Amino acid sequence: MNSKLRLEIFDDSNVNDVQLKAVYDLNQANYPEVGFLDSNDHLARLIKFSSYNLIAFKELEIVGFIICMREGCAYQSKNYKFFTKRLKKFLYVDRIAIDINHRREGLGKSIYEDIFKLAKIESLPIALEVNIEPINQTSLDFHEKMGFDRIGEKKFVDHSVAYFLK
Repeated sequence: MNSKLRLEIFDDSNVNDVQLKAVYDLNQANYPEVGFLDSNDHLARLIKFSSYNLIAFKELEIVGFIICMREGCAYQSKNYKFFTKRLKKFLYVDRIAIDINHRREGLGKSIYEDIFKLAKIESLPIALEVNIEPINQTSLDFHEKMGFDRIGEKKFVDHSVAYFLK
């Protein structure tokens, strides 16, 4: 990872309004690769459900983030529920986004390496989904390269996803 990049853990107790807005804007800039959020409040609710999150900074600019949840939270996502029906414990990657100007710098790999350390300590499988309609080939390739295995698919009215575990 570029030495000017740094990762910081965040949650609803230490993220400020400026950071929340930057994460929200980055999420929206990455739609439809990541799910659309209705508002900053929607993002704030996700963060309340979450258990482990990172913000990636380059200098003072937020250039990436990941939001993860554990089993047993009140999250109502159909994709999250797919894993709750199959696994007793897990770390669910709800969303990850990297600023388009900072891709191919090793940031995604660094974020996942941090998540892998946590998962290993707590013996957790890591669960996630990737859009296959519309196709997000970059994410499919990345997650397969990072060692995730495709375990299923689901069609929704407006999109389809592939489910992955590591």
